[in-house]
Amino acid sequence: MLKLSAKVCLSALASCLLMAQSFSQSAEKFPSKPITIIVGFAVGGGGDISSRWIAEYLRERWKVPVIIDNKPGAGGTIATSLLARAKPDGYTVALATTSPFTVAPYFQPQTYDPSKDFTYLFQTLVSAQPLFVKADSSFKTIQELMSWAKTNPDKLFWSTAATNGGTHISTEAAFQAAGVKATYVPYKGGADAMNGLLGGQIQALVAAEFPPHAAAGTIRLLAESGPDKIPEYPAVPTYKELNFPISVPIFYGIAGPGAMSPEVIKEWEAAASDMVRTPDFIELVNKLKGTPAYLGHAAFTESVTNVYRQMGKLIPALNLKKD
Repeated sequence: MLKLSAKVCLSALASCLLMAQSFSQSAEKFPSKPITIIVGFAVGGGGDISSRWIAEYLRERWKVPVIIDNKPGAGGTIATSLLARAKPDGYTVALATTSPFTVAPYFQPQTYDPSKDFTYLFQTLVSAQPLFVKADSSFKTIQELMSWAKTNPDKLFWSTAATNGGTHISTEAAFQAAGVKATYVPYKGGADAMNGLLGGQIQALVAAEFPPHAAAGTIRLLAESGPDKIPEYPAVPTYKELNFPISVPIFYGIAGPGAMSPEVIKEWEAAASDMVRTPDFIELVNKLKGTPAYLGHAAFTESVTNVYRQMGKLIPALNLKKD
């Protein structure tokens, strides 16, 4: 009987230890291990710069490694697909921006549904994405570019940072409205597309990667694709001012997989809320020539969902080509 009781006690003790270990692991405060931020665009682009800045802030705040994993291609949808399949524990998130989350699904079948497969954690800013040409281009204004392109069908080679993204849609809509037939050249991201412009493969580009080149005088801004003016370049007209059919604001934020726990969402939201109040964040926004536009989890979720639904109504009406 004593031997049996000892065995029972040892078994019970072992069970208690296992339960305590399990409870300890489940109650472990987030974050306690490395975090990965997936970026769907090439190194050096606006989204990449923004994500790396966020990663550095989080390393200092949370004292854990924060890794940037660039997965460029397909207008950011490769990275977005990876995010949708990730474990919703808060340790894998991704750059969330307009194109892959609100536009691309209407052009190509995707493995994700933006309205239910993600947790939209926070938005940080709205990025300026002007249409520009090389400084030695013969096009001095957007009107000159459109006029030349209309009389020279398919001879204007142009691109954007994200194929079938917001700026691709708005610019193509402007071309259609003006009777312009131009040739779109896809790239993996804005940095690659910028190399294409400077190297002479394309004649015009719409992207966020313009600031250092504009400051150096190697490019000329012709129009801003978003609805708001670029403060440093007040003479540059917006698509809205030009009465183009669409003027899409390009947002940057962070999203996680769907079904993340409220506790983990709060940790991310608290970090972001503090982050956007720092002087360094304002410096980042100025560097990108963007506009501070912080939204927390609930507001960002509502915003992305609304834009996604609006695009669903707008894109078919434009009768744009689906690749």
